[in-house]
Amino acid sequence: MKLDKAKIAIGFMVAGALTVISGVALIFVGASIMKEQVTKNTVIDPKNEMSYTMWKDVPVPFYMSVYFWNVLNPKEILKGEKPMVEQRGPYVYRKRIQKFNITFHPNDTVTYREQRTYFFEPTMSVGNESDVVTIPNMLVLGAAVMMEKLPWAVKLMISATFKTFKEGTFLTKPVEELMWGYDSQLVDFLNKYLPGQLPSTGKFGLFADFNNSDTGLFTIHTGQDDIKNVHKVDSWNGLTKLSNWKSPQCNMINGTAGQMWPPFMTKESTLPFYSPDACRSMELVYQRPGELKGIPLYRYVAPKTLFANGTDYAPNEGFCPCRQSGLLNVSSCRHNSPVFISHPHFYNADPVLLDTVHGLSPNEDDHGLFIDIHPLTGVPLNVSIRLQLNLFMKTVSGITETGKIADVVMPMIWFEESGYIDGPILDTFHTNLVVLPMIMEVMQYGFIALGILTLIIAVLVHHRVKASDKEPVKSSLDHETKKKMYPE
Repeated sequence: MKLDKAKIAIGFMVAGALTVISGVALIFVGASIMKEQVTKNTVIDPKNEMSYTMWKDVPVPFYMSVYFWNVLNPKEILKGEKPMVEQRGPYVYRKRIQKFNITFHPNDTVTYREQRTYFFEPTMSVGNESDVVTIPNMLVLGAAVMMEKLPWAVKLMISATFKTFKEGTFLTKPVEELMWGYDSQLVDFLNKYLPGQLPSTGKFGLFADFNNSDTGLFTIHTGQDDIKNVHKVDSWNGLTKLSNWKSPQCNMINGTAGQMWPPFMTKESTLPFYSPDACRSMELVYQRPGELKGIPLYRYVAPKTLFANGTDYAPNEGFCPCRQSGLLNVSSCRHNSPVFISHPHFYNADPVLLDTVHGLSPNEDDHGLFIDIHPLTGVPLNVSIRLQLNLFMKTVSGITETGKIADVVMPMIWFEESGYIDGPILDTFHTNLVVLPMIMEVMQYGFIALGILTLIIAVLVHHRVKASDKEPVKSSLDHETKKKMYPE
């Protein structure tokens, strides 16, 4: 009987040890399996039905919220007074993103174009597209700065042309026309006699070239050869580098196309991406961890050096000629028009910019841009890209429309492109990336705990069996027998 107990105890010891080993092995094997599955599902491949569909037809609802800087004192500005503006909006547009002309290549790259279409959402907007606002006239004020160094006679002729076509210093029009275009006799005249001088050949509007358009021909890596390269841009419109800027570093096309990044990110990772609209590559940096409905994330934000001038941040010298820090001069890719990009309300910019315009009040929560990334997969969970479009205005002798305008970087509009994963997609994410790993972790440590407990019990039982083997045999003779054997 004691032998059977000893065998059972040894059996339980072996079982406990095997259970502990299984739990420890599961920790390493589980991590390996998870990594293998993430790699498999992150590769851009039509066989990966769910991830490929998500990449091809972005199912997450994206919105563009547009805020206009309505000019309150246009007449006073022409007399040299400080501009006063008020924020109007948001005017919200749902953005549909869809890739087409998708072609896979033998070198593990894929080429595509991406169609973007905008639909006005009145229920999400503060106001309607029929709202009338006043903004600077880019056709007049932009052209004035561009032609500042031309002979006096030529500038007088240009001024006369503005008067002929009734183009004033400021525009007062409905939001819809300012956004998507309005008929302009001046634009028709310039496109006829000076073709190629304007970004638009039809109606002139701030976003006229955005709606029903594509962002160019992208060629990106699929990740088949190396998952570290997935989504990284190989070329854009056939180019592997740009020619807009003055240094090789600034002309580099870095990172991804700005929708997804390679998996297995760490806090030391950055988010580089190429933006055709900004005509340059940009890079966001890690700020802090967080979570979205239980899913872990890393928040990445724009560093203060993103739009710093060459004086404050030497690598940005190639983006110059620069003005104050906080402004990106995009004139070189906008037909030399004096247009600058910044954060809304001149957030993170030189305070001097705020002193030249009344009505701005920047803060990080409302005006900083960020991308929340799930670090394991490189998939954005929550995105908010906020940028402001500004026009440099000044008095130009010979062009009377400029009056006595003081030199000023004038905010015109700012917009936020935002989207976040929700609904069934978020549920799938939560199941695959939170629940299943949690179950696996519970199993791992559950096996280890069960194995250790089994070992402890088996050792105790085995010890007791061994101890009982060493105890002396006690006599079982009864009292009467003892008396007969040992009489008094």
